[in-house]
Amino acid sequence: MVAPRDYNAEYRDGARKYAYRFDTVLRRYIMRTLDPFLPPGRALEMGCYTGEMTELIAARYADLTVIEASEELVAVADARLAGRARFVRGTFETVDIAERYDAIFLIHTLEHLDDPVAVLRRVNGWLADRGRLFVAVPNANAVSRQIAVHMGLIRFNDAVTEDERVHGHRKTYRLDTLARDALDAGLRIVQSGGVFFKPLANYQFDRLMDGDVISEGYLEGCYRLGMQYPDLCASIFLVCERGK
Repeated sequence: MVAPRDYNAEYRDGARKYAYRFDTVLRRYIMRTLDPFLPPGRALEMGCYTGEMTELIAARYADLTVIEASEELVAVADARLAGRARFVRGTFETVDIAERYDAIFLIHTLEHLDDPVAVLRRVNGWLADRGRLFVAVPNANAVSRQIAVHMGLIRFNDAVTEDERVHGHRKTYRLDTLARDALDAGLRIVQSGGVFFKPLANYQFDRLMDGDVISEGYLEGCYRLGMQYPDLCASIFLVCERGK
């Protein structure tokens, strides 16, 4: 019998860090990448962590609902948003959603799901007629990850490491496997790509951002280079619309 998941435990830092300052930088670039595709209307965020991405979404959508399974994260993010979002505590697999949304965000969350295709099928039904789903996940083929494979730190590009598993990861996506899950769920893909060319691991970025090595200009350069090499980026993304 599979043990129930402890969503509060999965997000916490353990022997190895899970949350890095670089994550804040990456969220900013993810939102910048998605901005041209955002429709007006009502928004739904699926999984909020501590609310950093929620704040970015709330700056663009006055009507925002958030689904989150961890009561601890709901409390943190709700306090952070100070009334700018409505929070629903529950799992994506069981929560009852009657509304339809113009924009749904699954940002660095799909890789945590036990059955991502089943959840994406549910999301297909939560989209308004002209609504869009925005999915972003860590990239198995990121340069930093491929270097780790050649160093012997990770067995292969899309492996789920033990540290990732402890923090709730169930899958490591490439562009083709991400697209496959979306299509299997009946969604229609209208755009895909990568965000931020990533030559270093998160902890390396954090250490170098504390000094004079990693400047804002360097970060901007990595973002722009990622447009040329999406398969080597830190994150990959899809913009999807409702299937028939």
